[in-house]
Amino acid sequence: MVRLTRAQQQERTRAAVLAAAREEFAERGYAAAKVDVIAERAELTRGAVYSNFPSKRALYLAVLVDLVEGGVTGDAPPSFCSSPPPAPSSAAEALGAFARTWLERLPLTGDTPAAGQVHVRSLAGVLDDDAIRTVFGQVNRLEALLLALALESYAPAGAPPARQVRRAALALRLLDGPGASVDPALGFGDPFDVAQGCAHLYGLALADTWDPPHLPYVRPARACQDRWDPPPELRDLVTGRPVGFDEDGVIAVLGVNRLDAAEEAVRAAREGDRITVAVATTDPAELGRLVRLRIGDFTQCLRRVFAPDAWPRLRLVLDDHGLLASAVGVPDADDATEHAVRVQQGTLVARANGRGAAHAAATAHPATTGLSRTTPEGAAPRPSPSSPN
Repeated sequence: MVRLTRAQQQERTRAAVLAAAREEFAERGYAAAKVDVIAERAELTRGAVYSNFPSKRALYLAVLVDLVEGGVTGDAPPSFCSSPPPAPSSAAEALGAFARTWLERLPLTGDTPAAGQVHVRSLAGVLDDDAIRTVFGQVNRLEALLLALALESYAPAGAPPARQVRRAALALRLLDGPGASVDPALGFGDPFDVAQGCAHLYGLALADTWDPPHLPYVRPARACQDRWDPPPELRDLVTGRPVGFDEDGVIAVLGVNRLDAAEEAVRAAREGDRITVAVATTDPAELGRLVRLRIGDFTQCLRRVFAPDAWPRLRLVLDDHGLLASAVGVPDADDATEHAVRVQQGTLVARANGRGAAHAAATAHPATTGLSRTTPEGAAPRPSPSSPN
């Protein structure tokens, strides 16, 4: 008889709990599902379930993350698109294609409401307290920014791109309607109509400007000369690729309650800067999984529609173990953290903390950091980034 290691046994227990939980949620829905029944299905104790997942909400989110990241195959509802959409030639076409891709996951009308909730990754009943609703709203804003940056890549050559965040947010609100339904298989209208409606949002004239009133009052970043050791094996949620830190740029450590500050780094960064947002939380089981679920689901659609050169020039890392935060000098990052640094030639040359930190680090002038932006004598030239990975 083969003896399992402790880690192997824990992984087997976790897999059994997830499989049983998915069956229970698909049959009864999130609200009516019972942890005791999940334990019985998995032939485990209630304590074994809670030793792996601290709450029913954490378990449900883990099931949905597993579904998004490919842990479950073979029973996803068929797409209503018979073939992938052609490469969009305009921002309006791209928005319509994104909408069609987003709506492909809708369940068939023959599915039960509970199974439909799982397929569409519905959060009905999950957002039942202020803390998680606040984070959900912040994630929505981050999604709107990512979609807007992809749409802004369609600006004519040589012309400054018009901000598209309000248009992206409006489209996502329209697309989220079916997913928020108690019965996502019914009552939301024809998905082709929804997709067409998103494409026609480009016919609306929206006053979309970037002028946060607090930015003129943000304290400048503090110059420093701090060597640092970047953590290995972090993955960009936007591209799905490993993240390296061998180029100049800005790193913003943002708690899950401050994700809307990501745009401050994007709009203020210099051309060629690598912009990295590390999402911090003290609750990886629930809030961290919520971010991972929503952004993972969203970026899968984004990558299917937009070519790599149109992907947002914003790298997004879920830093729920605090590795990147500690590396840049924030060992106690929490849900409200807002800290940013500028990286230059492998050194942290400016840092800022508090509201507006991302803007302050992004606008830190080379003359105030102690390093010029030229290549040091005797060093090899640093290549310019060729893609936003």
